[in-house]
Amino acid sequence: MKLQAILWDYDGTLVNSVPKNIAITKSILSIVAPHFTGDKLPKYLLNEAAYHEANHGAKNWQELYRDYYGLTENEMLKAGALWAEHQESNQTQVRLFDGIENVIEQFSHLPHGICSQNSRLNIWNVLKQNGLDKPFQAVVGYDDLDSHSQKPHPFGGVKCLTDIFDEAVNKRVMYVGDHEADVKFAKNIEQALGAGSRVISVAAAYSGATPDSWSVKPDYVASCVSELSGIIEKYT
Repeated sequence: MKLQAILWDYDGTLVNSVPKNIAITKSILSIVAPHFTGDKLPKYLLNEAAYHEANHGAKNWQELYRDYYGLTENEMLKAGALWAEHQESNQTQVRLFDGIENVIEQFSHLPHGICSQNSRLNIWNVLKQNGLDKPFQAVVGYDDLDSHSQKPHPFGGVKCLTDIFDEAVNKRVMYVGDHEADVKFAKNIEQALGAGSRVISVAAAYSGATPDSWSVKPDYVASCVSELSGIIEKYT
């Protein structure tokens, strides 16, 4: 069975949104944890390299805020509730990784979807600004799911596929992401879809991810954006 759809993570996979995410996090901390601002700012928000270390080290955004930024459980929950609003209002520009546009255009005959912990509206705006919205038939963002259904829970992936196909059965799809949780997410989607479906996981190592250190391994690793084309071609 040939590939029927490509699902993508957003941050660190389609776009380099680190500068924007740092700016948003600083703004949110000024509201929910002002004691972590100024010269008390967590070291993982001081530069992009430090942010990558924390982002790829944390299992999910909750752990990122608690274990790396030092927020309490209550502060973390308040921060999460503000994320979508601040993503949409923050004007820091993000850029597509070089070559991503070519990959999407090369496989534009396939339906594409996005499963992300970013804001759905924010994602659509960036796709439209870059003229890439047409291949994407579904976007599931942070604000579409409750706190218990965020990745690696499969709910968002199954929802994305049902938005594309109406009925997500007997499907072969690919999921590309830059985090170990994305690999777990792909495996969980496959399990949720049941027999007859296959979800191929690809690690986007070009954004700074280190799949060799992950306990759950992807099916493929793309060390540069151009390698994505060869991986996708294996199934088309």
